[in-house]
Amino acid sequence: MKTSSTKPQGATSYKETAFGIIPRSKLLNLEIEGTKKGLEYLIKRIGKDGNVPITPEFICKLHDVSFGWIFPAWAGKYRKIQVTFSGKEAPLYVQIPEFIMNLCDDLAERLKHLPLKEDKTFIFEVVKLLAWFQHRFVFIHPFQDYNGRTARMLTILIVLKLDLPPVEIKAEKRSDRKRYLAAMQKADEGDYSLLEQLIGQALSESLQFSK
Repeated sequence: MKTSSTKPQGATSYKETAFGIIPRSKLLNLEIEGTKKGLEYLIKRIGKDGNVPITPEFICKLHDVSFGWIFPAWAGKYRKIQVTFSGKEAPLYVQIPEFIMNLCDDLAERLKHLPLKEDKTFIFEVVKLLAWFQHRFVFIHPFQDYNGRTARMLTILIVLKLDLPPVEIKAEKRSDRKRYLAAMQKADEGDYSLLEQLIGQALSESLQFSK
């Protein structure tokens, strides 16, 4: 079974939710509220334990907190169906547990080898790390939906763990989403430059704002 987890923005579509079957126009506000719930959960966890480990269990919990109140049947659980997104098919769903475990292990190892914050290459290496992680997470596509939103929330958690200000990678407006998808598609080809540019710009703006 295949299902598309990415629909053209503005297209009329309906989804079955905890609030009944509703159109995309009404779902959008719930999605925004869900993302806020997820970010609040991250901030709370960081406040309790600054060294929050990013594990498969944590990722599922974040997705559940964010979207489980809208989609209790599948949010917070790895997908059990095949999906296509941005014109390509996601990895087989049976591969997800192994892929996410490897992703978390790779992330933990890469974080260990970042240069010191005082090093002039620190921000450059952080941006490269964030671009790699975000693309890899979306490529794995562990959940039935909201993988991009979850990847961006996890990106915020990573920068907070590094004692950097949260970044906002814009992907809600049509023009922003077009740029974001173009950057992700370039990364599919092994070229992370556009994605690194978007993330670098977002991080630079956050650093300027936090001064």
